Amino acid sequence: MTANKKTALVVAPGRGTYGKGELGSIARLHGLRFADLIADFDAQRRDRGQPTVTELDGAERFSVATHMRGDVAAPLIYTATTLDWLSIDREAFDVVAVAGNSMGWYSALALGGAVSVADGFRIANAMGLNSQTHGPGGQILLQIVDADWRPVPGLRDALLTLVADIGARPGHALALSIDLAGMLVLAGNEEGLAALLAEAPPTPDREPLRLAGHGPFHTPLMTGSSDRARAELPPSLFGRPAIPLVDGRGHIWRRFASDPAEVWDYTFGHQILAPYDFALSVQVAVKEYAPDVVILPGPGDTLGGAIAQALIGIGWQGLDDKGDFVARQQADPVLLAMGRPDQRARVTARE
Repeated sequence: MTANKKTALVVAPGRGTYGKGELGSIARLHGLRFADLIADFDAQRRDRGQPTVTELDGAERFSVATHMRGDVAAPLIYTATTLDWLSIDREAFDVVAVAGNSMGWYSALALGGAVSVADGFRIANAMGLNSQTHGPGGQILLQIVDADWRPVPGLRDALLTLVADIGARPGHALALSIDLAGMLVLAGNEEGLAALLAEAPPTPDREPLRLAGHGPFHTPLMTGSSDRARAELPPSLFGRPAIPLVDGRGHIWRRFASDPAEVWDYTFGHQILAPYDFALSVQVAVKEYAPDVVILPGPGDTLGGAIAQALIGIGWQGLDDKGDFVARQQADPVLLAMGRPDQRARVTARE
């Protein structure tokens, strides 16, 4: 390691990160350098009769109905994330671990070397379609921290108690889907979601948000998606990771001790059907590997707040609230989001 080389945790973003502002970003940032890889991804889509990444990224305008759909969002996000990963300056950063949020786990598998980059696209692309195989329902996002990113006393427990109560009612399904530290994503069927919206206690700063185009991810309502994944995506795609992977339980898949068949089983079983504890994955990774920085590849930078709130949740390097984090970012950034041009310039290799 060179004298000034920094250690880094890389966190792959999930659904909802490729938005209007990201349209055209794959071509703009990567079209020349990674033309062959993009062409491979396009060929995979074309072989399945799907619009290519190049066509979707190059659309005249962003369409919520099109670009937020699982079979479109997943390959766009995977492509942007993976090409950003390949753009990280390895002379400046030593990546010590990789994590991901929800569908970002599929990207993390490729970033960490548990699957090839091409097979990672195959997985993300297939799961974008498979994720639409579920019963009626969706996800709702609720904030549980105040404007200073401090937990609202009792709110988390009150919400989870209400969720358990609603989920136990006849005809209602509701459960924790993703723990984002300062926010909870709750998922269920339409009856469960309606009851949550009607009975949820007041939440700070923002009203509960129904996530457009999202199914009841990370709950048993996704059994159809899990079954299709196991049938379509064989264990032979998987190998031992080259870089430690931290999953949605906070479990570490280590380089030499991980059974590829177990990674496959987790990916298409627990990861689809049970809650994804993103906050815990970040907290375990930073405590275990003590990185100098956390790198967030694109698309976008919307996951940055959740990463910061996860770090604040354990007082990482003295971070206690939003003010501490903002001050740290201005003085010596601990989070480098590649979706922000100024921070991207700190991460990418000089051409």
